[in-house]
Amino acid sequence: EEPRMTGLIANKAMILAAGLGRRLQPITINTPKPLVMVAGKPIIGYAIDHFVKAGLERLVVNVHYLADQVITYLEDRDDIEIIVSDETNQILDTGGGIKKALPFLGNKPFFTCNSDIIWHDKYEEALEGLLSAWKDNNMDALLLLKPTESAFGYNGKGDFFMEPNGMVTRKNAGESAPFVFAGLQLIKPNIFEEYPEKPFSLNKVFDKLLSSERLFGFVYNGNWLHIGDIDGLEIAEDYFGGHSNSK
Repeated sequence: EEPRMTGLIANKAMILAAGLGRRLQPITINTPKPLVMVAGKPIIGYAIDHFVKAGLERLVVNVHYLADQVITYLEDRDDIEIIVSDETNQILDTGGGIKKALPFLGNKPFFTCNSDIIWHDKYEEALEGLLSAWKDNNMDALLLLKPTESAFGYNGKGDFFMEPNGMVTRKNAGESAPFVFAGLQLIKPNIFEEYPEKPFSLNKVFDKLLSSERLFGFVYNGNWLHIGDIDGLEIAEDYFGGHSNSK
C-alpha cells in the first residue's frame, strides 16, 4: 500500500520520549514511559506505526530516562529512519528537547508527538487533518485538539478555546475549556531560533504564538487516549480490550 502523504509539507517528526513517567510508577521504575505496554505494544510503537504508514522519511526521538531501553527498541525498527537525540546528561524539557533536535528536522514544518498518547480509531485523520488544515502564511504551529469530554484517560479541565477560523486561545486559571491539546502538532522550526539551548517548556513557545495570533488548532474526532498515569493505562487497556479486532 503506497504511503499517501509523501512529498507533502511535512516529512519528518519528533517523538518526545525523555520524560520520567513518575505518575506511572511503579511500572516506570524499571520501564521508561514510552515502552509501557498497551494491548501488547509499547505506547511509542503506535505513533511510530502511524508515521511509517503516512510515509514520513525521518523520525527523531529524544531520550533521557532509561535511555538504553528506548534506544534498543528503536534500533529494532527498520521501517523508518530514526535518529536518537541524546539527553542522558541533561533533560531539556519539551521545548529544549525540540531545540536540540532541530538540526535533524530540516527547514519545513514537522510533527511533534508526546510519548504518552495513542490516537487510534480513524488515526489517519490526525496526520492528514493537520496537513490539510495547515496554512503556511498565517500559522506557526497547528495543534491537534481533542474535545475534553471525550478524551480517554484525561481528567483535566481542557486547555484551549477555538475561534471559527481555527485560531486558539488559552483558558484562564480555574476555567474549563472545550479542547485539550492532544500531544500532536505541526510546527515550524524557525520559531525556536530565539530560545537558548537549555531546558524550557513548549508552553513558552505556545504563549508567544498565542500573543502573535499564530497558534491554531484542528479538532480530531477519532479516539484518543492519554496514558499519563495508572488510571489512564487501565482505561487504555479496557479500550483496546473492546476494540481488539481494529488494530
